[in-house]
Amino acid sequence: MNQISRLKQSSIKDAIPVIKTPKRQASSRFHVTGQIELEKLVKFKDVPPSDRQELFIKKLNQCNVIFDFTDAQSNLKGKEIKRQTLIELVEYITNNKGVITEPLYPEIIKMFSTNLFRTIPPQVNPEGDAFDPEDDEPVLEVAWPHLQIVYEFFLRFIESPDFNTNIGKHYIDQHFIVCLLELFDSEDPRERDFLKTTLHRIYGKFLNLRAFIRRSMNYIFFQFIYENERHNGIAELLEILGSIINGFALPLKEEHKVFLIRVLIPLHKGKCLALYHPQLAYCVVQFLEKDPTLTEPVVLGLLRLWPKVNSSKEVMFLNEMEEILDIIDPQEFVKIQVPLFNQLAKCVSSSHFQVAERALFYWNNDYILNLISDNANVILPIMFTPLYKNSKTHWNPSIHGLVYNALKLIMEISPKLFDEYTNQYKENRQMFVLKKKNNFK
Repeated sequence: MNQISRLKQSSIKDAIPVIKTPKRQASSRFHVTGQIELEKLVKFKDVPPSDRQELFIKKLNQCNVIFDFTDAQSNLKGKEIKRQTLIELVEYITNNKGVITEPLYPEIIKMFSTNLFRTIPPQVNPEGDAFDPEDDEPVLEVAWPHLQIVYEFFLRFIESPDFNTNIGKHYIDQHFIVCLLELFDSEDPRERDFLKTTLHRIYGKFLNLRAFIRRSMNYIFFQFIYENERHNGIAELLEILGSIINGFALPLKEEHKVFLIRVLIPLHKGKCLALYHPQLAYCVVQFLEKDPTLTEPVVLGLLRLWPKVNSSKEVMFLNEMEEILDIIDPQEFVKIQVPLFNQLAKCVSSSHFQVAERALFYWNNDYILNLISDNANVILPIMFTPLYKNSKTHWNPSIHGLVYNALKLIMEISPKLFDEYTNQYKENRQMFVLKKKNNFK
């Protein structure tokens, strides 16, 4: 069933849910239009083609009426008329060619702006505590029965073969982009998903706005990193950015490299990293695939920010580092192998089961294993002691199995080095025990 059919089959009951007094306020504030009684207009098929543009504008104007959805029982008839009118508009521009004419552009942009551009207030829990996006349920937008179709209509508008970018750029301008980006802070994930698609389409069509869109996104990221660490749309913005990075021409511009180091790497500091880490890691890996020479500053930057007491964040860093190692150039690997494996040695020795397990999974990666084998003289001295020690002392039996697997692989890589480090470890251990006994005498 397509999107239009789903929208049409929604009943009044589904479209206008009965909402009890909410514990929290709706996620945004609308300037509700005064009491206006909407009357259903005739359908497009019931008027001659010469009158359809005028009817289109009348229907758009009808959709500029904003209803109060916080009162579920008010204006039921008007809400349903507007919803049906929005669906008609979606159907009309989807199923007809040549109907998007120049006089319609300002009217469409006005309808979109009137319905969607509004202030998104800060999140507050019912008890007044700070909102925690990882633990607290988001507030869903009560006006969604209308907003969803407005988004759908606008997407059909800019995706239409009839859409003229040269006309559209007079109305979809920098101010429009700023207002659109402000909506990314909406708590409703459904709205953010539509916004993501909408902004991506605009970025693809309007070459004149691309640099401005990137700068505006950078500003949001900077505010998040250095001011408040509060924003609902970081994951969606990074997802758009991943697609943008994928299209960067080579060689990379200096401004893009600066963005990687000054924005993407510091974003790893965020307290709510789990909410956007997959998208962030994807962006970082995209950069390194474009330009392998960026590997060293990226890896060293991540090592500087490596979590010290947060095991769940540490697992995320280990996940991302393996993604980087999967595409790393062997020449770049040599530059970062010592600091990286010093950190991995600490992770293998971690008392937290998941951190130690995730680090030991590196030894199941054939490409990483080849890198270790090619640089055994450097890496094995770093890794042998923590591996051998944990094979005897780690509290978790599952870790023992993973450690034995890693030691077995070391032995296969270089039996001579394995025997040398084993004997050296045992000698050091005996000296330590002997020294301890002497201290007790």
